[in-house]
Amino acid sequence: MEINQYEIVLVNLDPTIGSEIKKTRPCVVISPNEMNKYLNTIVIAPMTSQSKKYPTRVSVKHDNKKGWIVLDQIRTIDKQRIVKTLDKLTEKEINSVKMILKETFID
Repeated sequence: MEINQYEIVLVNLDPTIGSEIKKTRPCVVISPNEMNKYLNTIVIAPMTSQSKKYPTRVSVKHDNKKGWIVLDQIRTIDKQRIVKTLDKLTEKEINSVKMILKETFID
């Protein structure tokens, strides 16, 4: 299965511990295509439909529903956790993700 950066994939996140986001849910692929092609793991950010307006959350519209990409819950998963590919982010959403990632982890 080819997996590309900024695609939305359905991922089984269980089992989890403590405050980690649970369940099978849409997630955004954060890792670059070069890593996705050669490694058995990918870096994802889970999505949720319930959120407060935290500075590490990016508002998106997916499957005609409003939701958030939870950039404060980024994690590495094995590709076996991926159920299927759902969609991809718009250019505007990608730019928002990049900006928040830069503000959070680089500056």
